[in-house]
Amino acid sequence: MELDFERCYRAVDSRDQRFDGWFYTGVTSTGIYCRPSCPAMTPKRQNVRFFPSAAAAQGAGLRACRRCRPDAAPGSPQWDVRADVVGRAMRLIADGVVDRDGVPGLAARLGYTERHLHRMLHAELGAGPLALARAQRAQTARILIETTELGMAEIAFAAGFGSVRQFNDTVREVYAATPSDLRISRGGRPVTGGAGTISLRLAYRPPLHAAALLDFLALRALPGVEEVRDGTYHRGLRLPHGPGSVALTPADGHVAATLRLADLRDLAPAVARCRRLLDLDADPVAVDAVLAADPVLGPAVRAEPGVRLPHAVDGFEMAVRAVTTQQISLRSARTTLTHLLAAVAGGGPTGRGGVGPDGDGPDGDAPDGGGPDGNDRPELSAFPDPAAVAAAPDQAFRMPAARRETLRALARTVAAGDLDLEPGGDREETVRRLAALPGIGPWTAGYVAMRALGDPDAFLPTDLGVRRGATALGAPDDPKTLHAYADRWRPWRSYAVIRLWRAA
Repeated sequence: MELDFERCYRAVDSRDQRFDGWFYTGVTSTGIYCRPSCPAMTPKRQNVRFFPSAAAAQGAGLRACRRCRPDAAPGSPQWDVRADVVGRAMRLIADGVVDRDGVPGLAARLGYTERHLHRMLHAELGAGPLALARAQRAQTARILIETTELGMAEIAFAAGFGSVRQFNDTVREVYAATPSDLRISRGGRPVTGGAGTISLRLAYRPPLHAAALLDFLALRALPGVEEVRDGTYHRGLRLPHGPGSVALTPADGHVAATLRLADLRDLAPAVARCRRLLDLDADPVAVDAVLAADPVLGPAVRAEPGVRLPHAVDGFEMAVRAVTTQQISLRSARTTLTHLLAAVAGGGPTGRGGVGPDGDGPDGDAPDGGGPDGNDRPELSAFPDPAAVAAAPDQAFRMPAARRETLRALARTVAAGDLDLEPGGDREETVRRLAALPGIGPWTAGYVAMRALGDPDAFLPTDLGVRRGATALGAPDDPKTLHAYADRWRPWRSYAVIRLWRAA
């Protein structure tokens, strides 16, 4: 990836945090690498090199700055929006595929040889898949060292290292400190929450319109799976090695995350999925600049900068929601899905916290909080897996028979591995395979592409909410005319959809 020296140096000189994660600054005189917004004195030009990834900087023999913590910077927004092989590979590496399946598993998921994949990643990022995964393991290890009381051997294997020696060597190389030194440097801060509980900060590029995110998620919250309460989003997670749950609270400059994991090897994928859910790696300035140039969306963008595109922690869950919501209201869809969750093994029963179909509790009263003050709430569960939905009895589906069979066909196809609904999947191929299933049309495929696959340029011109929002803002509401009008919002039409839904 080409990095223009003058542009990068100006970003470093101005400490522009919008560029954090886009590139890394290597300082040859000190042997460290930083994020562009590092508060340290701007290094001299002759002592600076720029790298497209932390792994590339580490490969050049540089260690991470202990002051700005470049490994904790937001990810590059291009890996969220790009649909090519490198973008897909970066999303899969972030989800821990290399740690679980090795480079052969990553290459097989992408349909390329290991050698060709290494060549493509090195050309773009200055590092191959093993080095990129190693950089992520180092960050995971640092988080566990500083936020838990686990022994170092437990941390080594939880972070994905093959041995304690490899763990020790990597930590020393990346942070110029031993694991024990990192634990001492946390300053004696107490660790709270008990075994399997990790609290950390998720960085983002400002601005972030937190209220829009929480409003969006609250309106669609499924009882027993997720809820928004007191400014915090809670949900259950199905992770590669076991179940988990997370509480996400937007704050100034970061999102506070409290993760509860059955297996600490799931820390990296859990963090990656939460970041994707809240769209924390986006570049809101770039998105808003395009949308604000349109006279229809401009006033809304200027009034509410930083509105994000909520994605998904579970692509199959999002596809089920899309099929269920076809031609019915969000309220009706939530009622139908709540019944399905109660009937399917592994789903959360109605009334286990969360918001019921009438906007209050499951019976129209206050939400069930366990006690009179809303404390002692039951744990939230993950959405059922495809096999469980495929095997559900007819009475679990309160919907027309044709739609029920569509859900079953979807579940069987995903369970068989013939449809990849996760962010590392091929977007065009996934949409094509979705559309081939009976009962799935352009709206459903587009919704899945937008929220499950992270396509930033999907558009839903026939969506009733989109058309109502267009009317409210003064745009044409005829689907064909609106679709043509939306060309001016490229390549961020998915963000325009969120704006239109909000206007509706």
